[in-house]
Amino acid sequence: MDINSLKNISFLKELDDAKLDKLQKYMSLTLEENKKINLTALDDEESFIVKNILDSLMLVESLKDDVSEKSFIDIGSGAGLPGIPLAVYYPNTYFFLLEPTTKRANFLKKVVDELSLKNVTVINERAEIFARRSPKKFDYGTARAVANINILLELAIPLLKVGGTFIAYKGKNYENEASSIFSVFDKLKISEKLVVKTELPIANGERILIFFQKNDKTPNIYPRNYSLIKKKPL
Repeated sequence: MDINSLKNISFLKELDDAKLDKLQKYMSLTLEENKKINLTALDDEESFIVKNILDSLMLVESLKDDVSEKSFIDIGSGAGLPGIPLAVYYPNTYFFLLEPTTKRANFLKKVVDELSLKNVTVINERAEIFARRSPKKFDYGTARAVANINILLELAIPLLKVGGTFIAYKGKNYENEASSIFSVFDKLKISEKLVVKTELPIANGERILIFFQKNDKTPNIYPRNYSLIKKKPL
C-alpha cells in the first residue's frame, strides 16, 4: 500500500493530492528521524501508512461534527499521532500537540515548519502542568497509545471546555480498562458519549474510539500531580 491508496478509502473523500503530498513528506521525515530518536516502532512505509497514518484518520469516519475553526489538543502527541494526520486532513481546524519530551517536541516543530502547517502549534509541556497553567480550553482532545484510560481522563478532561469531547484511541484490550472507569464519571463530571468499534482496512487490526463528553466544570483538585495520578488512578 502506498500513500496514494488512502484516497480510495470511502470516508477520506477530502484527501486530495496536496494533502497526500504532505502525509508522504511527514512519513519520510518521521522514518528518517526515527533512526536518531524513538518515535515509532514501525520502520517501513507500508506499516507506517496503515498503522500510523490511516489509524489516526479512522476518527474521520465517526466524527460527524463540523470541526472548522474548532480546537483540538493532542495529548502525549509523540511522533504527532493522531494530531499531524488529522491536521493535514482538517486544514481549517486548530491543533495543539502537547508533548513533554523535548526531542520529540523539537521534531514536531520541524514537521510543522517543513509541511507549512499553519493550523498546528507544538507545546513542550506535561499535560497536568499545562492544564493548571493555561486558561485555554479546547473543543476536542485526543490521545493515542499514551496511558490507561483512567489516567488519560484525568489528564485530558481539565483541558476541555464544558461540552467538549475527548476521544481515546484504544485497541482490543480496552474492555479490560473500561471495567473501572464508571466511578470516574462523577468525579470528572463526564459521560461516555459514543464507542466506535472498527477494523483497520488491510491490517485486520481492531480499533476502538471512545468519545467522552465533559458535562460540567472540572473540580479544581484535578489534575493531580502525575506521580499521584499514576500511583492512585481514579
